[in-house]
Amino acid sequence: MNYALLSLAFLAIAFVAAIVARRRRPPGHWAALAITAAGLIVLTVVFDSLMIAAGLFDYDEGQLLGIRLWLTPLEDLAYPLAALLLCSAVWNLTVDRSGSRA
Repeated sequence: MNYALLSLAFLAIAFVAAIVARRRRPPGHWAALAITAAGLIVLTVVFDSLMIAAGLFDYDEGQLLGIRLWLTPLEDLAYPLAALLLCSAVWNLTVDRSGSRA
């Protein structure tokens, strides 16, 4: 299994969780997710690139799509986005509209 397929599996699970939680989203949810996703992508690119440049880890080039942002493979961006969707879904499913725990 290459990195792209593994990334798609994580994104698919997160997407399903986001669909399940779709009815409980507060106003401004998508804007907040977009801003957070942009920040996570920037931080992932910067810190992954620094760690790769420092030689802390590397990837098998045969398993990558070949698209990189700085030194970060495109596939590495799926994990923070999946975490964002999952955390948002869990939050939306466990907090009611008044802000108290469900």
